[in-house]
Amino acid sequence: MTHEAVPEFLDITGPDQLPPALRHELIECWVTVTNAGGAAGFPFPPVTFDQVAPVADRIIAGLDPHRGRLLVALLGGTLAGWLHVRRDAEPLTSHWGTVHHVQTHTAFRGRGLGAALMHRVRRLAREEMGLEQLHLAARGGTGLEDFYARLGWKEIGRWPGALRLAPGDDRDEILMVLTL
Repeated sequence: MTHEAVPEFLDITGPDQLPPALRHELIECWVTVTNAGGAAGFPFPPVTFDQVAPVADRIIAGLDPHRGRLLVALLGGTLAGWLHVRRDAEPLTSHWGTVHHVQTHTAFRGRGLGAALMHRVRRLAREEMGLEQLHLAARGGTGLEDFYARLGWKEIGRWPGALRLAPGDDRDEILMVLTL
């Protein structure tokens, strides 16, 4: 993270904690990231606000301090990035969580926000949610596995050709874990 601006982080643990304006910024960020080619949950850009909003609203509706949270990074009061961390309710797997939709708004790239979000979610998952491991899946061919590896994540497997972005453009889904 550069010293020019330190992000403010919001740990959103319930639907009532997300003001409408911030919900709007989150959805706009998701649209912008996806349409710029980001691997953030919508593989076939372009997408619109109206396509992303219902998916975001399902995530928001499921927020709960113990089961699912949004971690939002703000710079100058503007949403600069966000992610979703979720734990499974099943007792067999309730000691680990999954990180989804990690994204930095294109207007704020190159400032270390992605790394800052990942460092913050590590602490939040361990100290606030009581998790012992985090998992994520990354799209191959984007360099994401290198980004996560620099932050301590380990590749534990791949599903070769699991993601078909276009005819002849099959990508591996890369499975990664972080012990907390």
